[in-house]
Amino acid sequence: MRRAASTTEDPPLTAGRERIELLAPAGNWQCARAAIESGADAIYFGLDTGFNARARAANFHLDELPELMVQLRRQKVRGYVTLNTLVFSDELPSLEDHVRAIADAGADAVIVQDLGVARLVRRLCPELPIHASTQMTLTHPAAIDMVRELGIDRVVLARELSLAEIRKITEATNVPVEAFVHGALCVAYSGQCLTSESFGGRSANRGQCAQACRLPYDLICDGTEQDLGPVRYLLSPQDLAAHDLVPQLIDAGVSSLKIEGRLKSPEYVANVCHHYRSAIDRTLQGQFAPLTPEQKYELELSFSRGFSPGWLEGCDHKRLTPGLSSAKRGALLGELLNWRRDAIEVRVVAPVALGDGIVIEGDRFENAEIGSRVFSLRRGKRSVESAESGRVWIGLRRGTLPTEADNRLRRGMQVFKTDDPRLSKRLQTRYQTVGGQKKIPVAVRVRVAVAEPVEMVVATPDLEPLTIGLEFCPAEARQHAVTDSQLREQLGRLGNTVYTLSEFQLDTVGRPMLPLSVMGQMRRRMLQELDRRRRPSPLTCQAQPVVPQMLSSVRPQDDDSKSSNPQTVGPTLRVLCRSLRQVELALDHGARDLIADFHDIRRYADAVRIVHDAGGRIELATLRIIKPGENGLLRALARHPADGWLARNLVAIEYCRRHAIPFVSDFSLNATNPLTAQQLRAWGAQRITASYDLNRDQLLELVGQAPAKWFEVVIHQHMPMFHMEHCVFCSVLSPGRNKSDCGRPCDRHQVELRDRVGASHPLHADIGCRNTLYNGTAQSGAEAVAPLLKLGVRHFRIELLSEADRTVVATLIDLYRHLLDGRLSGREVWQQLRADNRIGVTRGTMEQPRNPLAIL
Repeated sequence: MRRAASTTEDPPLTAGRERIELLAPAGNWQCARAAIESGADAIYFGLDTGFNARARAANFHLDELPELMVQLRRQKVRGYVTLNTLVFSDELPSLEDHVRAIADAGADAVIVQDLGVARLVRRLCPELPIHASTQMTLTHPAAIDMVRELGIDRVVLARELSLAEIRKITEATNVPVEAFVHGALCVAYSGQCLTSESFGGRSANRGQCAQACRLPYDLICDGTEQDLGPVRYLLSPQDLAAHDLVPQLIDAGVSSLKIEGRLKSPEYVANVCHHYRSAIDRTLQGQFAPLTPEQKYELELSFSRGFSPGWLEGCDHKRLTPGLSSAKRGALLGELLNWRRDAIEVRVVAPVALGDGIVIEGDRFENAEIGSRVFSLRRGKRSVESAESGRVWIGLRRGTLPTEADNRLRRGMQVFKTDDPRLSKRLQTRYQTVGGQKKIPVAVRVRVAVAEPVEMVVATPDLEPLTIGLEFCPAEARQHAVTDSQLREQLGRLGNTVYTLSEFQLDTVGRPMLPLSVMGQMRRRMLQELDRRRRPSPLTCQAQPVVPQMLSSVRPQDDDSKSSNPQTVGPTLRVLCRSLRQVELALDHGARDLIADFHDIRRYADAVRIVHDAGGRIELATLRIIKPGENGLLRALARHPADGWLARNLVAIEYCRRHAIPFVSDFSLNATNPLTAQQLRAWGAQRITASYDLNRDQLLELVGQAPAKWFEVVIHQHMPMFHMEHCVFCSVLSPGRNKSDCGRPCDRHQVELRDRVGASHPLHADIGCRNTLYNGTAQSGAEAVAPLLKLGVRHFRIELLSEADRTVVATLIDLYRHLLDGRLSGREVWQQLRADNRIGVTRGTMEQPRNPLAIL
């Protein structure tokens, strides 16, 4: 896949490579047309029937899919359907129906997150390409090799990778890779964010992200609130804009450049596609040029929270997340100089005209943002229609400005331009033109001979020449024989089609006469045949339903954990500890099955020794993320003679397989259905920690469809909400910009983030300098224990976070031990602990009601 490094004698950068794909978002029909007309090679889109990580987009109905694929194929554009959510057990039959419809429509690929879904698609329709979503959190070639076993044809890399890391991946695997180049950035690793669920009872892994990262937070350091001034949006990254890095991305081996934005407008799609199409083409021609200020200004107007290269140039935590705002701001218009009644004076640094939308900087969550259309413009005493620089008085909608007593305005504030109707109108002409502006050139050669059938040879750049014969045999012309110009004009009347006549040649024998009606028939036949050749062909699926077959291989037969007497095997309570003191306290209170998950992995040696000396067993937890160059962290764990690992990613699983290390797969592997659980078992997992996306009812259904001995259930924890490459410690508590110069404030300070309802949430950093924000309130799944025991589950886990008091740890272990022994009910446990009564992250039918939008 990767080519040798260039030399001075080499041809242009990507000579010899196949075409680099520009992949655009399409949340609705208009966005799809905008992408087609603006140079996209492919679009990705979701269906409104579910299994789609952008549930808030308009999306497409399943019945519209055949028509959409026909339109795409006519324009030589590929269509990828997103099935990029986790899928629950009872949804698998419905998912199979969806995949059959997608295959029948001739879709070019499906994009999936769930390992079990990938298996189902491959079994059902071997011809249908599968792309691994960024929700799979693929950050290492070893993980890509793992999913390739499932038939994955392409992987969408995690956004958190740098150019250097991407290059290492493409050099180590021949699976094509796709990378994001423009659009909104999630602060958390996709597929690993549980914040919407923890705060709001709605799952980001199910397409219902609540964007809690865009909210303001206060920072509490060592118990004291820090005065950060206007910096409040500590978890809201600026938008990715990698236009100027397109040559490096292509040279690093990326084969598809992806634009984010299925919730964005068609104007956004048209604008961004146009600029990145140009960047790709100019790169391939060896003529790349970075964005001009005018081009950047246009991109900012379509949508911008401020632009950055994301993580592509490595971590720069201060640049990524300045923390001043989380809202769309557009392009900087100028500086506020003065105001009176319904007008403001601005030192303008960008074009402004009547009708433009503007906003004065402010906190939208504190009702301090002031916005309006431009109703008038004045330079001195002279009214003008537009201005590009200098001091200008801008008239706003009546009542827009605050009263004199309001202190929201101050001189020097920034004013942004949020909308330019003239730019929007220009962009709209690209996709609202009847028939479209993007045309496919058609070359036609016609042979017309007296008394012989008319014959046409039609060719387009992407199709083999097509010969079309007509039954009509022309007679000898008495007066006017057919002419080149006459037939060219008639065949060139392609109207509102996607074709344009680019070349024409007429060969005649004798003086044939061709009626206009026959010329019209020739044109219609040509269009019919061209469309037919472009019509997508249905993909072949298995004749019989595959979900029942696959589930039958998972369902337990005579599994002894589901015997008539489930009490023959006693339940085990495992304790996850995040410090050496917690290990010691747990051992002192009789715990003998422990997991160590330390910030400082150098202390693992002491933990293993202490637990083994006490006659216990201990597993070591791996990091959630492993990147190229970080294999040494796995080797460091392997040096300690632990009894196994808690594997949190596919890289760790691959390492365990190679080195025969026993392991339990953790929640981060996102097992929500029996097919995913079966795959993790096939890869060697002794047990599988059920996904936190399952509520009580869904968890019970999963356990009921697979051997109960496969599963381990976390019944007490502080939900790990955000797991981030971004380091808040470095961003606000250090003068440095990344781990090379931050001074590691995470080693010295205890930090919490306080949300808008006053709840504080602990922030931890791991040895890889990645941050996890935990919910400050523990949640208990105690009420789910009795039915889980009845089904045969025997491994339960409680997770400590910051507990260091002997009594607190002892009480926690005692309560859950008594719960498993049947001496306490689930309600008694969670009420005594004052914990949230819920299992996983979304509320089940038997769980306590709560306000899902309190923080939002």
